[in-house]
Amino acid sequence: QVQLVESGGGLVQAGGSLRLSCAASGRTFRGSAMGWFRQAPGKERELVAAINWSGSTTYYADSVKGRFTISRDNAKNTVYLQMNSLKPEDTAVYYCAADGARWRTVVKDLDEYDYWGQGTQVTVSS
Repeated sequence: QVQLVESGGGLVQAGGSLRLSCAASGRTFRGSAMGWFRQAPGKERELVAAINWSGSTTYYADSVKGRFTISRDNAKNTVYLQMNSLKPEDTAVYYCAADGARWRTVVKDLDEYDYWGQGTQVTVSS
């Protein structure tokens, strides 16, 4: 059974930092593009950052560019999201997602991801 498990969320003051982790089990995602999405109450789920299968190419939403960093450790089957200079508008449930295909570049379309984690809450207070 394929599982993606996020961790690292929590409550932080504006300007603070958090590091999210997404650990995969049940199959290797070494060859798969991965992404981090977020969904705030009353809003659609949106792509925050994405990374290709090797980690050589990344993509960031304009709203987080320069503040967030996505990375992966294929040996550990884990993807990370380092979030710095957090703002109240970053408050959301953050989801990790994995592409079921192999060897693709960054995947930006939510519908192209095949596996999803359960989400982790990030709350940024002002």
